[in-house]
Amino acid sequence: MNIGLGAIKTLVTGAKGEGALRSTEERLHGKLRHRQEALSPRVLRRTLDELRAVIDPGVSEVEGGRRARAVAHWYAKASPEQRRDMWLLMSEQFVADTRKVQAAQIQYAAAVGTPDEAAAEVLYRRATVSPRRRLLQRFSVNPEGIRFLVDMRAEFQSALKGDKRLAALDVEMEYMFSTWFDVGFLELRRISWDSPASLVEKLIQYEAVHDIKSWADLKNRLDSDRRCYGFFHPSLPDEPLIFVEVALMDDIANCITPLLDEFGAVANLRTATTAIFYSISNTQSGLRGVSFGDSLIKRVVETLKTEFPRLKTFATLSPIPGLRSWLGRKAPDLAAHLVEADLLALPEKSPLRQELLHYAASYLGRELSDGKPLDPVARFHLGNGARIERLNWAADPSAKGLKQSWGLMVNYMYDLKRLDKNRMQLDQGKIPVSAEVAALWN
Repeated sequence: MNIGLGAIKTLVTGAKGEGALRSTEERLHGKLRHRQEALSPRVLRRTLDELRAVIDPGVSEVEGGRRARAVAHWYAKASPEQRRDMWLLMSEQFVADTRKVQAAQIQYAAAVGTPDEAAAEVLYRRATVSPRRRLLQRFSVNPEGIRFLVDMRAEFQSALKGDKRLAALDVEMEYMFSTWFDVGFLELRRISWDSPASLVEKLIQYEAVHDIKSWADLKNRLDSDRRCYGFFHPSLPDEPLIFVEVALMDDIANCITPLLDEFGAVANLRTATTAIFYSISNTQSGLRGVSFGDSLIKRVVETLKTEFPRLKTFATLSPIPGLRSWLGRKAPDLAAHLVEADLLALPEKSPLRQELLHYAASYLGRELSDGKPLDPVARFHLGNGARIERLNWAADPSAKGLKQSWGLMVNYMYDLKRLDKNRMQLDQGKIPVSAEVAALWN
């Protein structure tokens, strides 16, 4: 019988051949490094020992921090593949002791309804805390520790999609960051043209909605009739975590072009009654899942009302990033016609224009996924208590705007007296919309 080389390898190595992913537990007990593995079993064991030494119960917080700093120095020089092995060790090897968890769970169940219930609950909660959390805390005590952890999480986000073994580390870090970056620890700062150049440059780097094309473009966004505010954390003092750009006007904006026109006239602040939030950008992918937007908008509104008491209306001019892909699935024939049409030249009563507005209103005001608005920008603003106020035709004629939503943009209204009511309505599965938008459903 003639057996090929591949078959021989399968017979020798079984299902766990060199092409199969091994857990860190298997690799730690192995002798040879498989081809796709960065660290040999010997180096992997040494790396695990160094990580465990960081949380050795016999060392002080200071010594633990020093050891964490040494690991961080190794990490800075490591290759992407070697870093991935360290992520896997942190994710798979620093887990709660299942026997202690089960014992504490049994003890708690037996104590329910007795005077010992509270103490048993505390013991159970302590048993479920993984040593991974302590490891992250030891890294965080160093001056650059939180920066190191945020950057680390950002780096493994792409790997997380294809390797669920990293999920435990990801979830643990999100939980820790939600505590460390609680809004109570954040400082709201205005970013102006007079801010340090290194900070102003961050706006160019992180702007996620409307690209900043030049210094003149940036200066326009920081002009006297504009405001830009960011949230800052003490551990990242020169890095905005999120920032919002605001235009002060006398009416709700229906097109982004005048707002981005660096040669446009400056608005009269004495007559401004409306604040338009036209760009909100998160800057740290390592803080994915940590919410700042709700508190940022509230704080900015309070700050603006103090500076400009005449302001009565607070709204956005927002993109609809998911519309085109959704419509391609929902109404492919309509999407095909839209590709061929000159959208900017369509008359107001055009059937094609009315049909697109109908579908856009349905997409924003009716489409839910797991009880939340399907569109990511809608999910953000509606989750903060806004309502869908108005759809705007040809509001973003840029290539990006046409690609996302055939140039449509939407105003979300922040009615300060109805934020809680709108959130409650959304929790009940009904998206808050204006009468004007609801009429487009028919």
